[in-house]
Amino acid sequence: MSFEELPVQCGVVFEGERIRRGDMQVELGGPKSEQKFEIAYVRPLGQVEDGKIEIVGQDLPQIEEGSRVPLGIVVEVAGKEVEEDLEGVIERRIHEFINFVEGMMHLNQRGDIWIRLSKKSYQKGFNSFKHLGTVLVHLFKTDLPIIEKIQVTFITDTDKIAELYDEVLARYDARDARTRGLKDEEVDTFYGCQLCQSFAPTHMCVITAQRYANCGAISWFDGRAAARVDPKGPLFGIPKGKVIDGFKGEYEGVNQSYKEKTLGSVTEVCLYSAFEKPHTSCGCFEAIAFIIPEVDGLGVMHRDFKGNAVNGLPFSTMADSTAGGRQIPGFHGLAIEYLRSPKFLQVDGGWERIVWLPKAVKDRVAEFIPKEMVDKIPTENDVSDIEELKTYLEDHTHPVVKRWAELGAAARLEEEERAETEAGLAVPGQMVATVPGVGGGLQIIFKNARIYAEKVIIKRIDKRRK
Repeated sequence: MSFEELPVQCGVVFEGERIRRGDMQVELGGPKSEQKFEIAYVRPLGQVEDGKIEIVGQDLPQIEEGSRVPLGIVVEVAGKEVEEDLEGVIERRIHEFINFVEGMMHLNQRGDIWIRLSKKSYQKGFNSFKHLGTVLVHLFKTDLPIIEKIQVTFITDTDKIAELYDEVLARYDARDARTRGLKDEEVDTFYGCQLCQSFAPTHMCVITAQRYANCGAISWFDGRAAARVDPKGPLFGIPKGKVIDGFKGEYEGVNQSYKEKTLGSVTEVCLYSAFEKPHTSCGCFEAIAFIIPEVDGLGVMHRDFKGNAVNGLPFSTMADSTAGGRQIPGFHGLAIEYLRSPKFLQVDGGWERIVWLPKAVKDRVAEFIPKEMVDKIPTENDVSDIEELKTYLEDHTHPVVKRWAELGAAARLEEEERAETEAGLAVPGQMVATVPGVGGGLQIIFKNARIYAEKVIIKRIDKRRK
């Protein structure tokens, strides 16, 4: 079958299409599938059969309507100019190209993929993975002409997915490790990604050496490779420009790029804070950093976490508060790899502000958590609600406990001042009084003073009177 013979339409007009449960023919991967993935491999030319599309396991007609199955997608490419650095970029373009298909929805990336096919498109004849393979082969070779050969494999067989799963995860980790020695201060260009703007029009990911794309699929090296081979594509260079605040991660070039790419909806971003001018979030983030106001700390929850976080909310509820390309202080989409960065939310206190983690995430990043903090951060196995969390943090002398005392004292002072002001007893702060005289007179400044008065009389002075 050729691309022109597809039974449904294919184009950018279908990006952002949502397929609701009642309208779906089948769900592939998704939050209730334990293992799923999409991965790209750069191979030697002789190891790739151009245009080959293989299905391992059930094809779409053998899958019961309305059901879900696990899915693995393997894209293998070859070409004299195709470098291994492009693997992550190719993987992320799978998301874009599948969303071009009428009646298909693709969310997330890597080991978190979630795909739905609509009943309407299935009934039109889009009833085999062969059709989807045809789309991927055509669009990859059209958009990235350096790809000389490409073959695609779809896996729905549970045993085969399990057999490959650990190898796939290890491949992701090996790629991620490449960037860990590089620092933001050592590069003059960051990279932007607009792949998710069909779902979040005011979102743009800024990818730095020490801050991955929120989806967790694109590193600084990936961004550089993509911008080089596809200059007009969705990934592009962002000159850092003037450093406005290096600690907060605010750069003139990043602000300008945000302003242009979001049509002025977002104009200022601090890359290393979840509270102050935070980086926007789309919907494909691997995890969420979220405020727990009762303890003045941050929790982190990943997409595959089952059940509720310590604050009683599931991932889906908090994702609704985080996504959409908005800057929501205290709700921050991020990649798991960002937790390994020395700049991880450093403006907010970094690891000393993290008060809860799922065990699966804690185990993945344990070697990057400061040793003195490892036992101070509980998981779902240690606490189940806010009260238990408070007790745990106090018993383990978590740094936020000291903040409670400081914030409590500040709050009490503020309340006292507010009460006094409302009662008309005091006006705290700095006051200036001027005593006129020859040569301009005297100016008396009262700093940190409290002026008590039973009555304040204001009189208009008639300058004509002597």
